[in-house]
Amino acid sequence: MNEVWKKPPVSLETYQGMVGKEIGVSSWHLIDQKRINLYADVIEDHQFIHVDPERAKRETSFGTTVAHGFLTMSLMSIMSYEVMPVIEGTTMGVNYGFDKLRFISPVRSGKRVRGRFTLAEAKLRKPAELLSRTSVTVEIEGEEKPALVADWIGLIYFA
Repeated sequence: MNEVWKKPPVSLETYQGMVGKEIGVSSWHLIDQKRINLYADVIEDHQFIHVDPERAKRETSFGTTVAHGFLTMSLMSIMSYEVMPVIEGTTMGVNYGFDKLRFISPVRSGKRVRGRFTLAEAKLRKPAELLSRTSVTVEIEGEEKPALVADWIGLIYFA
């Protein structure tokens, strides 16, 4: 279950007051070979670097298979549910896209990742529509460089 729905909502003013602050860090999420294979099946990308551990060990500098970058990116949704607050009166939120998304380091099979979220912007575009921009860094457990960095934009709607 998404942890965000267990937390009490915050006011719009409180949310906007969080701009420029780190909101939180998610729990760790395992990216194992089973998850990588399932994702490969969904998006029909079975390149050997993702799904063939023996060949990836032999033919790449990774030493094993690596997650698809978009798999790592897609986990930002569950990570955000663990961290980002719900705003009072929200009827829905939608992805609006990214101003920046960079895959910095590959995530090797068996590694865990977590998201670090900083609210960069929260401004009303219309009386019932909030543009929320969040800077996200997805860290790889035990590694210095992150898996990815992103400026993620969402639209939050109110009744």
